[in-house]
Amino acid sequence: MQIKKFDSINVVPFIDIMLVLLVIVLTTASFIQTGVIKVNLPTANAQSKQDEKKEIKIAIKQDGKVYLNDVEVKQDDLQTELLKFPKDSPVNLSCDKSAKFDNFVFVVDVLKTNGYENLGIVTKK
Repeated sequence: MQIKKFDSINVVPFIDIMLVLLVIVLTTASFIQTGVIKVNLPTANAQSKQDEKKEIKIAIKQDGKVYLNDVEVKQDDLQTELLKFPKDSPVNLSCDKSAKFDNFVFVVDVLKTNGYENLGIVTKK
């Protein structure tokens, strides 16, 4: 019986294992919340108030009615009501899944023409 000389190491299985571990780390890292550390902040005498950006909530119901911050607004008046808010305000748009797509496109078009770009579309998981 002849003994073979062992000159090299096969690294392909090692690379496969490392790639699997990398995939596991990357997928679990996306589920980690940021800002979980609890910090007890000190108090100060001089306080500066930051400008809070008021969130704009727009809802489109199944029958085509548009609500702006829980108040019904006609589509003709939507643009004038929107201009009361700053352009950098975050906009949350929720639309009934049975509503006509035309209503959704109309609202998005009004937002886009008036310069509201911080748009979020609310969905259910």
